Amino acid sequence: MNIFEKYLSLWIAMAMGAGILLGNVAPGLVNAIAAAEVASVNLVVAVLIWAMVYPMMVGVDPRSLRDVAKQPRGLMITLVVNWLIKPFTMAALAVLFFQYVFAPWIPPEDAMQYIAGLILLGAAPCTAMVFVWSQLTRGDETYTLLQVSVNDLIMVIAFAPIVAFLLGVTDITVPWSTLVLSVLLFIALPLAAGLITRHRLGSEAAIETFQVRVKPYSVVGLIVTVMILFGLQGQVIVSKPFIIVLIAVPIILQSYGIFAIAYAAAFALKVPHRIAAPCALIGTSNFFELAVAVAISLFGLNSGAALATVVGVLVEVPVMLTLVAFANRTRARFAP
Repeated sequence: MNIFEKYLSLWIAMAMGAGILLGNVAPGLVNAIAAAEVASVNLVVAVLIWAMVYPMMVGVDPRSLRDVAKQPRGLMITLVVNWLIKPFTMAALAVLFFQYVFAPWIPPEDAMQYIAGLILLGAAPCTAMVFVWSQLTRGDETYTLLQVSVNDLIMVIAFAPIVAFLLGVTDITVPWSTLVLSVLLFIALPLAAGLITRHRLGSEAAIETFQVRVKPYSVVGLIVTVMILFGLQGQVIVSKPFIIVLIAVPIILQSYGIFAIAYAAAFALKVPHRIAAPCALIGTSNFFELAVAVAISLFGLNSGAALATVVGVLVEVPVMLTLVAFANRTRARFAP
């Protein structure tokens, strides 16, 4: 491993601290970054995520798509966990903590807002960052692309009804601009660039060499992304640390619980690790752009629901890195 990968946890911790500091000492710079936004997708963060996703897309071999049908179990686990388990366990944890466990410290009206935000997070599986987690666990690029693409297709149909059912409202409007722009920026464009690069490189040896050469830039992009995300919420973290911690508790429990369910199922069904790791990580990670956009449209920019979705962004990266490390340490336990 290169120095960026070997000490990734340290760099991420430093990026989190630097982001919080930046958000409080240079709010003008942070506000300028926050203003660079289209359809609730921050363009600065989008460029960095694009840089992270692109190296993995170079490894996508279109000819391998015909072999995907030989491994249906990984896709099955992803779909069951994402759409039949995850939204409902997140809602249950949100109600448990904010209506009962944390009730002495949270006003009831605020508790309902936080519950709504967590429900929105739980119903939106990841689209972009999962490519980064897959790359860090040496996942199958082509299969990961298929899993994410199928999830996105289902999200178009299932997101609004699930959220409406769990929130008890009927006027859920899917922000199509956010959904379409995210798919375009994080899947379509990087995939096209990766396929063009793959064609120009020619041989598998040249492709592998290129991936090794650009992979450090992907990790640097992750570190800078973390710094910006924490910078955007630096003042909130300092001003409301107790609330941030309370919201983070059910999100963390949900993340580890969902990963355990999917990873254990993949192990029991003898799914190869290169498919098992991404399939577990997809359900654990969240499509936070979509969750934030819906929270703002339903409840307002300064609502508790919007804050809960933002805390999901802050918690995700550190938690996902611990799961990536666990997946890498347990690779040998899976069938070849």
